[in-house]
Amino acid sequence: MRGKGESGRGKNARRDRRIAAVCGSLASAALIFYLFCLPRDLFEGTCYSTVVTDRNGDLLGARIAEDGQWRFPPSDSVPEKFAVAITEFEDRWFRFHPGVNPVSLVKAAARNVSAGHVVSGGSTITMQVIRISRQRERTIRQKLTECVLATRLEARCSKDEILAMYAAHAPFGGNVVGLEAAAWRYFGKPASDLSWGEAATLAVLPNSPSMIHPGKNRELLLKKRNRLLHKLEARGKIDSATMELACDEPLPDRPLPLPRHAPHLLDRLHSEDGRTIVTDIDLSLQKRAEDILDRWNREFAARGISDLAAAVIDVRTGKYLVYCGNTGYGSGREGSQVDILQSPRSTGSILKPILYCAMLQEGKILPNTLMPDIPVNINGFSPQNFDLQFYGAVPASQALARSLNVPAVHGLREYGTAKFLELLRDAGMTTLDRGADEYGLSLILGGAEGKPAEITAVYAKMAAALQKAEVVEGFPLRDREALWWTMDALKEVNRPDEIDWRMLSSVRRVAWKTGTSYGFRDAWAVGVTPEYAVGVWAGNADGEGMPGLVGAKTAGPVMFDLFNILPPTGWFEEPVFGEYVEAEVCTASGHLRGPYCDDADTLFLPQAALRSSPCPYHRPVTLTADRRHRTAAGATGAVTVNMFLLPPAMEWYYRQHHPEYRPLPPVMPGSVSAGGGSVPMEFIYPENGSRISVPVQLDGKRRGVTCRLAHSNPQTKVYWHLDGSYLGETEFIHRMTVDPPPGEHILTVVDAEGSSLSIRIVIE
Repeated sequence: MRGKGESGRGKNARRDRRIAAVCGSLASAALIFYLFCLPRDLFEGTCYSTVVTDRNGDLLGARIAEDGQWRFPPSDSVPEKFAVAITEFEDRWFRFHPGVNPVSLVKAAARNVSAGHVVSGGSTITMQVIRISRQRERTIRQKLTECVLATRLEARCSKDEILAMYAAHAPFGGNVVGLEAAAWRYFGKPASDLSWGEAATLAVLPNSPSMIHPGKNRELLLKKRNRLLHKLEARGKIDSATMELACDEPLPDRPLPLPRHAPHLLDRLHSEDGRTIVTDIDLSLQKRAEDILDRWNREFAARGISDLAAAVIDVRTGKYLVYCGNTGYGSGREGSQVDILQSPRSTGSILKPILYCAMLQEGKILPNTLMPDIPVNINGFSPQNFDLQFYGAVPASQALARSLNVPAVHGLREYGTAKFLELLRDAGMTTLDRGADEYGLSLILGGAEGKPAEITAVYAKMAAALQKAEVVEGFPLRDREALWWTMDALKEVNRPDEIDWRMLSSVRRVAWKTGTSYGFRDAWAVGVTPEYAVGVWAGNADGEGMPGLVGAKTAGPVMFDLFNILPPTGWFEEPVFGEYVEAEVCTASGHLRGPYCDDADTLFLPQAALRSSPCPYHRPVTLTADRRHRTAAGATGAVTVNMFLLPPAMEWYYRQHHPEYRPLPPVMPGSVSAGGGSVPMEFIYPENGSRISVPVQLDGKRRGVTCRLAHSNPQTKVYWHLDGSYLGETEFIHRMTVDPPPGEHILTVVDAEGSSLSIRIVIE
């Protein structure tokens, strides 16, 4: 009997162990299931709106989510007023329960049984987060699942994190999801700025958003809001005065449009997965800039100029403070949604300061080196100044300030098109995708295209490099003395209001440049101070030209209006000792002082300036006194003087604008001689080596080629020859029309003194 009993007890023990093992396994499985039942990301796959804010977090604009909902990306926090209102309305014991409130569930069940249908769910905020994330049919089974998952969520996240999830994903009526989107759509403000009345309104919306929202059942919505406000007052959350004022607040009407500042920037930053993007835009400046552009756009539109764009860049950081890709984004106007700041446009003259600075940096010119301003024809390219005049010779700084085209072409010819093209690319221009031969010398006059945003950034980097800012690492223009002289020249550009900044201390100094493209299609103005760079473009997005579309008259005034809304600025500090060289510079020619220069100034110049050439225009001239010519002292003998003498072609135009210029006096044989073996005449057109296409007139006859010559003594006779054959003679005005057959030809001129000059031309 004992053995049988012991055997039974052994079987029971083994059975108990098996049961315990099974129970343990089930418990372990249940625990594992519980631990892993909740997805790591409850809202994985949810799409959000792209939200763009300014530097302070203020909303610039947003794009609706891919599913058509206004659903802002989640925030880590919930404004205090809404947190108090929503917990009082939805879940008073939210801060204390473990995710499920049994008392609420029992009360809800009792109400439902009493009513005969579902009138209350008894869900906590935590359970509602689970339900919103799962989007399942509301059944008892799903309710039980929500209870389990809610407790697991409570174990994983803090109460504040759970409340933030709820606020970000709760429905607020229509296609508005989440607290932040609701605050903007219904009240036009961020959730952090909601009043108690507004917070209470939004707190009661998620309870039945399809039945009650500002556009539906407004009276019921008002009663629910005010009932909540009275509860908040009764619970001591707000005082009676606050409650009364909140109850008096009107309900919002239809949903408001979201802010739409810098909409073209928002289009660029739009992301399909939705996110919040914080920019460096200053919303206050952005609004004022948009008002300025809208005002000018209305005025320009009456003149057939439809589009206007502008950018303001913080020189110290290289970031945008203002971004206006175009005006009238939502107007429906054709082209209004084109982001001009990112569109390649003909550059006009806006690249000239970059070339000037580059030539200074390499010592190819000095700040006031005389640049040729005479007619030129380079393989059929014949640049003209905007005023259709030639000035013979112009100091480089003045040529830049006056935006003369011909000196700029001569400068690019000396610097090298390929070299300048590479410099522009290194400076940040991404639109230059052709070769140097294809651009040619027209590169400096608008033959290339550039994005207004990139060109404004180049100017900003020049200003930053002058101040040794870190944002210009790798920028090709780094010589601070060259940059300082460039800014010094650009501050002399005539302003559209004709105000001289020297006369009024209140007028800020701005280094600025305008540009006008061929055919009046693009008008530019870009200016810089030590703190800001402002770029403006005006024109038509479709490229239609319009008379009067000139940079100085359209883009220029807009640019100065934008500078006027910026904080006051100083001026650039000159480079310190060690960053420059001191050199004597001829006051007349702008070159380094030569042996025959009488007057010179001492200037601080870039290090490479010492490689530049000495003055080529001052030469010793020996005069022999006779009945017609006497020396300054009245003596009858010969005297040698140093004279400033330009080459004949430059002289011919220079004298028309400089009556003080002293040319060589009319000579008698042997009476005057100039050192240096100079030739007293020079072809104005064509240049030696020119390739010329002879035009055909309407009657089918060839027009021929009109050759022009400048002589230091216009009164002399000049004899013309083509390929050794005599053509004729000229006096005073030296012009001769020739019509040679296609091929290579030699054109020779001989003056009355026996001096001769020959050039080779090719007729195509």
